[in-house]
Amino acid sequence: MGRWLPLAMFAALAVLLGAGVFLNAGKTQTAIESPLIGKPAPDFALPDFADPSTTVRKADLLGRPYLLNIWASWCASCRVEHPVITELARSGRITVVGYNYKDARPDAERWLQQFGDPFHRIIVDEPGRAAIDWGIYGAPETFLVDARGVVRWKHVGPVTVDVVEDELLPLLDALEDGQ
Repeated sequence: MGRWLPLAMFAALAVLLGAGVFLNAGKTQTAIESPLIGKPAPDFALPDFADPSTTVRKADLLGRPYLLNIWASWCASCRVEHPVITELARSGRITVVGYNYKDARPDAERWLQQFGDPFHRIIVDEPGRAAIDWGIYGAPETFLVDARGVVRWKHVGPVTVDVVEDELLPLLDALEDGQ
């Protein structure tokens, strides 16, 4: 009996892992449900990157849909999504607001100089306290907020061309159609 116990334990573990893979087949790993979807975006008062003496509040961003892109200089995946975010901002289809998360200002400045600044505005949350209200736990993460300040979408991980075409643009079309 003692000889078969390790084999039985291995087989049980393999069955459990296989069941987990089977049950999650076809599910997008970056589609993490957020309790904020369909609810007003959290209030915030954060420094403006361009002028740290200026405070940006949620009310300052109302009136037009915006994409809130959480990024940091220490985030390797942010480099992967940066060209996509840049192209999206250049398209003029949506206002892209950068959310610099837990980053030292000199590092963020250097990163923007190296890769470019596609953002219409950047807000800064160096200590990461306001991120708690958003449910942010890392970078990159991206939110779509409508003109009234309601969160419509959240994406965890790098935004890709496929994500823009398959998920974001249809949502923008729906917002423009008043849905």
